Amino acid sequence: MDMTWVALAAFVLLFALMALRVPIGVSMGLAGLVGFGYLQGLQPALKLLALSPIRTVTDYSFAVIPMFVLMGSFCTASGMSRELYRASNAWLGHFRGGLALATIAACAGFGAICGSSVATAATFSTVALPEMQRFGYRSETAAGVIAAGGTLAILIPPSVVFAVYGLLTDQDIGKLFVAGILPGLLATAMYMLTIQIIAWLRPGSYPEGVRGSWAERLDSMRDIWAVVALFLFVIGGMYGGLFTPTEGAGMGAAGAYLIAIARRRLTLKQTIDCLVETLRTSAAIFTILIGALLFGYFLTLTETPQRLTEWLIGLNIGRYGVLFLLMVMYLILGCILDAMAMIILTVPIVFPLVMKLGFDPIWFGVIVVMTVELALITPPVGMNVYVIKGVNKNLALSEIFRGVAPFILTDAIRLAILIVFPAIALVLPNRMG
Repeated sequence: MDMTWVALAAFVLLFALMALRVPIGVSMGLAGLVGFGYLQGLQPALKLLALSPIRTVTDYSFAVIPMFVLMGSFCTASGMSRELYRASNAWLGHFRGGLALATIAACAGFGAICGSSVATAATFSTVALPEMQRFGYRSETAAGVIAAGGTLAILIPPSVVFAVYGLLTDQDIGKLFVAGILPGLLATAMYMLTIQIIAWLRPGSYPEGVRGSWAERLDSMRDIWAVVALFLFVIGGMYGGLFTPTEGAGMGAAGAYLIAIARRRLTLKQTIDCLVETLRTSAAIFTILIGALLFGYFLTLTETPQRLTEWLIGLNIGRYGVLFLLMVMYLILGCILDAMAMIILTVPIVFPLVMKLGFDPIWFGVIVVMTVELALITPPVGMNVYVIKGVNKNLALSEIFRGVAPFILTDAIRLAILIVFPAIALVLPNRMG
């Protein structure tokens, strides 16, 4: 059988297994092993199954994943999200749409110590949504702001998705983290601008809040010193070359724990809960990672990346035309896969094509993460939307999607800006040498 048809059959098997609700990592692993066994025989396939998972989970560089997950878990349990929201509200709450602006700012700040969009959306569904509803925000408007704000967590460093992209493509994770800073600030500013434009066009959508006194503002700043210090310590240490991303992840997790203990925000039971939650999340990520690596070995045998490269270049639509098709692919995959699964499944296939077209690998990493970020709030299956729905059972999915619609347009414009001006993502990592 022609290799192209073998690869297509494996993809059909992969999506059929996912349709049967087999976990994504297991689906990719099974499809890869079946294809590998068909081409190389049963014994080589079983040997691959025995060795690949062990190599993955014992690779020192992959320790960056559970360490950053643990750092985010400690920060969440110690109540830093509420402190960020209180401080943002004290400074921005008196503007029209001030609570919405405060939510975006707090999501950005929390993303800088969490790295998980789903966790950020879930956290602020309990922190910010009741407060906005209390001040007269429509439920769909408040939920839309939280869904959009949650996406900032995978763009603003440290980001687990950036870490996985760097590991898959052998790129400097520290440079990827730093590359996300300016695009993350741009995203935050554009979300806030979107809120202000809507508040100007439809004043009833975003009510005015209460002006905080200067005493309240200064008091709120004392509460968020830990967040700022932790972010500067981790990202500044990597930017300055004091430690590697893996070491930075460990230092960040230890720093978050020590801060929580010093402020008496973490009990022994909460510590154990954080460790268990980190274990569950990391196990899920590594299952997907191992499955994708097994599937990747099979795709290498079929030369699928090379064939895809030749076919897309043969379309004669230019490299930006090919980039547009890749972005459309990610948006479609966002309907059936979560962010991590999309990155792990597709990057090993499309990365050789990106290098062939001459795109910068660090810049492309930012573009991929931003596109995946957009898929998190795009119907019919925006992961952040379903997370908010899960936390707030009384909200309808259609309500949340209506509320998030303006931010989808904002994300599309931001993607275009980053494509036209790649220096926004590259200026800081290029200074690292």
